[in-house]
Amino acid sequence: MYIQYRHGAQVAQLKDQLRTRVLGQRTADAASLGGIDPAAKRPIQGGQPARVIDTKESKVKVDRRFLEQLRYIIRICIPRWRHKTTGLLVLHTVFLVLRTYMSVVVARLDGRLVKDLVNADGRSFLRGLLYWFAIAVPATYTNSMIRYLQSKLGIAFRTSLTKHVHCLYMENNTYYKALNLDKRIDGADQLITTDLNRFCTALAGLYSNLGKPLLDLIIFNYQLARSVGVRGMWLLVVNYLVTASLLRAVTPSFGALAAKEAKFEGDFRSAHSRLITNAEEVAFYNGADRERSILDRTYQRLIKHINSIYKIRIGYNMFEDFLIKYSWSAVGLLIASIPVFLPDWAGGRTKREAARLPRAAAAAAAASAATSVRTQGFITNKRLLMSLADAGGRVMYSYKELSELAGYTFRVYNMMIVLEDLRHDRYAVTGADAHAFRLDRIKGVMAVDNQTIKFARIPIVTPSGETCLVKDLSFEVKPGDHLMVTGPNGAGKSAILRVLAGIWPQFAGTLVRPAFGLEHVLSIPQRPYLTLGSLRDQVIYPDTCDAMRAKGKTDADLEAILKLVYLDYILPREGGWDTVKEWKDVFSGGEKQRVQLARLFYHRPTFAVLDEATSAVSSDVEALLYEHAKDAGTTLVTISHRPSLFKYHQLLLRVGETDAAAGELDWELTRIGSEDTTGHDLEAQIAELEKQLQKADAQKARLDAINRELRLVADAKPDVAAASSIRRTLL
Repeated sequence: MYIQYRHGAQVAQLKDQLRTRVLGQRTADAASLGGIDPAAKRPIQGGQPARVIDTKESKVKVDRRFLEQLRYIIRICIPRWRHKTTGLLVLHTVFLVLRTYMSVVVARLDGRLVKDLVNADGRSFLRGLLYWFAIAVPATYTNSMIRYLQSKLGIAFRTSLTKHVHCLYMENNTYYKALNLDKRIDGADQLITTDLNRFCTALAGLYSNLGKPLLDLIIFNYQLARSVGVRGMWLLVVNYLVTASLLRAVTPSFGALAAKEAKFEGDFRSAHSRLITNAEEVAFYNGADRERSILDRTYQRLIKHINSIYKIRIGYNMFEDFLIKYSWSAVGLLIASIPVFLPDWAGGRTKREAARLPRAAAAAAAASAATSVRTQGFITNKRLLMSLADAGGRVMYSYKELSELAGYTFRVYNMMIVLEDLRHDRYAVTGADAHAFRLDRIKGVMAVDNQTIKFARIPIVTPSGETCLVKDLSFEVKPGDHLMVTGPNGAGKSAILRVLAGIWPQFAGTLVRPAFGLEHVLSIPQRPYLTLGSLRDQVIYPDTCDAMRAKGKTDADLEAILKLVYLDYILPREGGWDTVKEWKDVFSGGEKQRVQLARLFYHRPTFAVLDEATSAVSSDVEALLYEHAKDAGTTLVTISHRPSLFKYHQLLLRVGETDAAAGELDWELTRIGSEDTTGHDLEAQIAELEKQLQKADAQKARLDAINRELRLVADAKPDVAAASSIRRTLL
């Protein structure tokens, strides 16, 4: 009995609801968060449209959209109050408050020390120095802990986000879809490794660089209000408002610049990754100069953008320093002078201290006491104003950091939205309505049956929906019905494997296949893949060593498998099962393919799909491997051009042949041994013999040339054996 379900329907929806409930993440309105342009791209599938994102870095700025995006990400970083990141935040906040309190204590102590100097009170001055060194120990410890907790907070944010992104990226083949089926994000590797780290570092730094100054502003303003009065505080408020307005007016769009810089960094990294991936092909073509020009061009584009940012910052930093350092210092001196020149405007604490002065015994003593008190008040207020100016300056500077954070938030948020969509098979594609197949018209049905592979009127279409490779493909494979798929290059043979594996969309028809799991279906692609790890890991991939033990397998079983694929010699050659090497550089082409076939004998699936999996293996070894696979009870679906493999299959599927009458791509399914396939087999064998005869003629011509060079034909000599030896050497 089949367990049928509509492609990407209720199962994905229920999983999405469960994940939302657990993580406490409710996606905000896509139009307000993503800056959707409905005409830019067309969302897809099944009544749940993809969230179309705006990829224009020029629109990045500190606004409501940025705050909503940041809130979305923070709820992933801190999914619940009892999370360990919450403890770090609380502890970090405690030390921030403690540092602000220490600053107030230091300001008062500084004023007291200057007062003792003016009064020439040595004993009180020495006592003040002892207090100064005593406060230095907790103050320095507090500063160190703030920096430590800021780093730990950044790591905690990155850990939570990376785990969440890895879950999205690796589930339901999302990593493949992001590269091949949806073009909303570029360079997912750079986004996950670099941009995510930059975002977390900027977010952790912003909490410290913005939270501490805001706390300082509140506490220092309260302390100053008691000394300089309300009017002085209003002067400070006016100073804040004017400064903030001026800086906001002249501040460049650092968020957009940061987002664009991150994109150029990703392009430069991708160019190097592309060269590493295709190093051998580039070397064969001697294309070093061409590739170097590509690398230089991407680097120069990055450097040009960075230099433009530096030039922009010259004028901005000049204006910012003048406004915050010098203008604020002048305003601070004016405010600190209020208790001296305008005592009626002073605060309550200053007036109470001044009221005690007339009680002094002599006028000279009273004048000296007044001077010392004023000096103490001025130094304390100046220290508070300096700290306040520093806090205000950091608040103003933090707007630039906030703008850069907006750029990182923009890229990270867009990446997470796209991965979430792709995880649930929701795509956004470009293209005209004239496409015969569109991702928003997917109507394919999938059914599960562990004993059957069946295609029922399924079109094999490229992921973009623009090209139909095979029209309405229908065939059925049951255990023991080995199928061979042939056809010209580009006809869609490997595409059938991709649809079967679920990594290409199924636009229509019904697909019946075993449940996902290597015990049911094992697909061996055309290009061998060797993982990082030991020699044992290459055979048991994707299982781990623990999973292998749980299945009851031992190293002796793996040795037997290596003998089946004629690789038993590599075990002593490479130094044993636990040897770790870069295996793609160690094995030859034929050895790589036989390692993949070793995985077939390890997993022993019900069905095995082989896509040119023995193209680099000799014919005699290939025949033995097919016999072993059939004896193991595995039903084979082979994609190959080799006619010699016909005898190991019962069914033959030919794809990519043109129907002249209909003018469309066609396919044909026949049973091997029938008249059609026999004729096809004979034609293939005749073609193979003709190739061998052509090679024989060429070899004969070469032999004649060698005979003429050695003059063996014209000058027949008695030492025929020596001449034959020379001839064999030259051949």
